[in-house]
Amino acid sequence: MSRLSFLEAIDQRVLICDGAMGTMLYAKGIFLNRSFDELNLTQPELVAEVHQAYVRAGADVIETNTFGANRIKLGAHGLADCVHAINLQGAKIARHAAREQAYVAGAIGPLGIRIEPWGKTGVDEAEEFFREQARALVEGGVDLFVLETFRDMNEIGAAIRAVRSVCDLPIVAQVTTEDDGNSLDGTAPETFVPELERLGAQVVGLNCSVGPAAMLESIERMAHVATVKLSAQPNAGRPREIEGRNIYLCSPEYMASYARRFITNGVRLVGGCCGTTPEHIRHIKLAVRALASNGSVAVGSKRASTGTGRTAAAAALADPVPRAEKSRMANGLARAAFIVSVELVPPRGFRAEALVDRARQLRIHGVDLVNIPDGPRAGARMSALSAAVLVQQQAGVETILHYACRDRNLLGMQSDLLGAHSMGVRNLLLITGDPPQIGDYPDATGVFDVDSIGLTNMVASLNRGSDIGGQSIGVPTAFHIGVAANPAALD
Repeated sequence: MSRLSFLEAIDQRVLICDGAMGTMLYAKGIFLNRSFDELNLTQPELVAEVHQAYVRAGADVIETNTFGANRIKLGAHGLADCVHAINLQGAKIARHAAREQAYVAGAIGPLGIRIEPWGKTGVDEAEEFFREQARALVEGGVDLFVLETFRDMNEIGAAIRAVRSVCDLPIVAQVTTEDDGNSLDGTAPETFVPELERLGAQVVGLNCSVGPAAMLESIERMAHVATVKLSAQPNAGRPREIEGRNIYLCSPEYMASYARRFITNGVRLVGGCCGTTPEHIRHIKLAVRALASNGSVAVGSKRASTGTGRTAAAAALADPVPRAEKSRMANGLARAAFIVSVELVPPRGFRAEALVDRARQLRIHGVDLVNIPDGPRAGARMSALSAAVLVQQQAGVETILHYACRDRNLLGMQSDLLGAHSMGVRNLLLITGDPPQIGDYPDATGVFDVDSIGLTNMVASLNRGSDIGGQSIGVPTAFHIGVAANPAALD
């Protein structure tokens, strides 16, 4: 391969990226509970074998085995002090395996924690974690960076700024999306593509999550608004559990057929993610060659953009509803009135007559509010939201709805709360929630997509007329937000 720069090469022809690293290491006997990144130090020859297999299959770009080699993820394996060594060695292994036949991309993935505004970790802290990784990859000799599988624009923005503070190498910025084409946090392609361009990514694309069919629809939407090159690295379909193993069932031929369709929609860097193998990449390479030979992909072609496809631009923030107008409770507190609230726990069954009757009696005796806990002590009871609506509608007393992060992802929480607002619930006590292990069902899975800090920021955005993806919801919500404070906390 002539040593054009990566950007010169991608301007002249479609480039093939490699496929999955984790899938291949797992197939070679590495257990899932190990740090795959740590193999750069302990079993470098195994990592090199995977790289070499992709180069032989025709990959023009191979990614370093450093997707999770940041301080946070390595810390979970007791390897936080090995960030520099693991990334440096990862770049050197890939550099040696490439042998001037492929470009080496420094792979950087998410931190595995939520950052501002959805979590406790500051954006500046996240930038430093990414910067630490980027420095070592540059020292190891990478040609470009691939930032992949990000769901949060704030986090990938921190990663881009971190790389830019270290070097001016090309950046491929890739988001992971759901079947609806939006990012896992609900941001539409029409919003995240221009944002990633603004942040300085020279190539913008998608990877992981959905299979090639759903990804194609998102790529088509991206092509209408992008002014930079596009990339696509889908999984080999969605995994299916077969005898305790996750198996990806998309054949190499199927992946190659979609690679052709990606390319005709403007993609210039195409490869694979989870479940893809050197055989998938070999078939994709053959498909690209066939397109080039019959003239379907013109050398130096560039998909132009008129910018007319930006149908979901970020919402302009609205002024929040004044506190005194949000609810009777909010109005009373704004007037410095003394407010009395009594907690009523939702029933274990579906009959709510007793709950409503107790709430009615409390109202008669002068109680201002009934507060409804959400799965207290990680127990399984009637939905707190349903109970709050029943109390307000049938007992005529305003409620405080406790809303926990434990059981729902970020998109589900937004949907719940918009529904709650439409049914008249205004007062929210936003909590992280008790872990399932302390309750009656210790084997239940806690979601904890965000904690109470991230949830509070989300509701505050709704109160300004913007959803979690930065898109307008029309009229702002009028939630009266409460949080729990622990005055005896050590920190």
